[in-house]
Amino acid sequence: MKSVKKRAFTLIEMLLVLVILAALAALVVPRFTGRSEQARVTAAKVQISAIATALKSFETNVGRFPTESEGLGALVHQPGNASGWLGPYLEKQVPLDPWDNPYIYRHPARIGIDFDVLSTGPDGLEGTEDDIVN
Repeated sequence: MKSVKKRAFTLIEMLLVLVILAALAALVVPRFTGRSEQARVTAAKVQISAIATALKSFETNVGRFPTESEGLGALVHQPGNASGWLGPYLEKQVPLDPWDNPYIYRHPARIGIDFDVLSTGPDGLEGTEDDIVN
C-alpha cells in the first residue's frame, strides 16, 4: 500500500505570509489615512464657503451681517430685529465641521474682511496651524 502524504503549510511559511501582509499594510494604510484627513479638510472648506455665501445673502437682504450673539443660527431662524430676512439661508441646521465641532463665527472679522467663519480643524483648538478659515 502507498503512503498518503498530507501537504500543509509549515509554520515558517505562514509567518512569511504574515510578514508580507504586514509590510503591505504598512505601505497602504497610511495612504488611505492621509486621504481621509484631506477629505475632511476639503469638506470643511466647502462647508465654510457655503456658510459664507449664506452670510452674504443674509447681508444683502437684511442690510447687515448677523451679530456674534445671533451667530450662524440667524441663517436658519429669523432674528427678531432682522427686517427683510428671506431665509432660511441654509437648507438644514448649521452643520458641525467634519470633526464634530461647531464652526466659529465672528463679526467684525479678526482675520478676514467682513466676517470670520472658521473650523478649529482636527485638534479642536483655535489659533493653531490646522485651523481652516474663510
